[in-house]
Amino acid sequence: MDRNAAFSLLRALFDTAVGAASPGQCLAPHLVALAPPKGRTLVVGAGKAAAAMAKTVEDQWSGPLDGLVVTRERHGLPLSRIECIEARHPVPDERGRAAAGRILERVKGLGADDLVICLISGGGSALLTWPADGITMADKQALTRDLLRKSVPIGEINTVRKHISAIKGGHLALAAQPARVATYLISDVPGDDPSVIASGPTVADASTFADAMAVLRKHDITPPESIRRHLDDGVAGRIKETPKPGDPRLAGGITVMTVTPQKALEAAAARARQEGFDPVILGDRLEGLSRALAAEHAALIRQRVADGRRVAIISGGETTVEVKGTGRGGRNVEYLLALALDLQGLPGVWSLAADTDGVDGIEEIAGAMIGPDTLARARATGIDAAARLADNDGHGFFEALGDAIITGPTRTNVNDFRVSLIVP
Repeated sequence: MDRNAAFSLLRALFDTAVGAASPGQCLAPHLVALAPPKGRTLVVGAGKAAAAMAKTVEDQWSGPLDGLVVTRERHGLPLSRIECIEARHPVPDERGRAAAGRILERVKGLGADDLVICLISGGGSALLTWPADGITMADKQALTRDLLRKSVPIGEINTVRKHISAIKGGHLALAAQPARVATYLISDVPGDDPSVIASGPTVADASTFADAMAVLRKHDITPPESIRRHLDDGVAGRIKETPKPGDPRLAGGITVMTVTPQKALEAAAARARQEGFDPVILGDRLEGLSRALAAEHAALIRQRVADGRRVAIISGGETTVEVKGTGRGGRNVEYLLALALDLQGLPGVWSLAADTDGVDGIEEIAGAMIGPDTLARARATGIDAAARLADNDGHGFFEALGDAIITGPTRTNVNDFRVSLIVP
């Protein structure tokens, strides 16, 4: 298989995974079973897929509806009945705060005959931001930066977020009472826990204020004073906890997982099988440092090469980067650059790593691809791959080679997608 054919197939597998998570494909079938209410239908939501999910509802819903969703910058769509606001991610901004406040106000006026359709996807935690009483937006932004800088796992980040928010951790559902709440989710988190996706604004939360404090201690993070006081008050019982599993106030709601990272991986695996490869799915929740995972995968790839079979090794999850350099980062390109260095031009191996939302880190680049010639091509143009990795400059490296993947906003998010093709 030559370079063009290999890269074309890698991209096709990535596109297949993303397509399986498109709201038009994964959400539409579930809406058919939702009974229209006697009263109003209000659509609210947040996340990178919020606009596309809202468009799917508009296309499928025959009765009257209106609403408001908030999505990441450049991820919006023109909608006819539902307002769409764009805001900053991953550090929240005033636009997200204002949108969250408006959503809270709109659900508070509903009655028992009304229906709230809540559309939740990855990225919603940053986009749906309404700080708890006494916490400033500036302090919430500062803490978010600290959590991201320390590469805290998303489940732990959202444990903290739920306990400094007046809309996350089930609070949105409480505000909507007595209306019926139907929540539709696109999962981007390991384990597909609805309470973790976008910090679970409409579902019960098993975590506590003490858990949130434990996360900060574990990662040696000193929160701003307003947040410290709030968490201390929660631990002491001076502030009510988030609604817990079994809370009767949430009993009338329904929660539907429309697609998971595993389903996206399975779609790509089916496509790989059609192309004559034996697919091997390593899992949808691989975590840890990007470089460490690359080393593990390089060892596995070498074993598979020795078997002499055409294999597609597929995995998902979300790695982290230990930032020491000044380059343009990205966990997927960090993984790929480390993998290329570990493989050292091993013949017959072609790999891709990219974020299904189209953005690897803060760059408008989804990821990249490598082949047996990657390091040689870099050397021929005077690029030191090891130095670029040491500087956390994966984006700069792959842009220079022309091997970056640029999709634009995909308007969905089922976490990262990695695949290595072994062609004897």
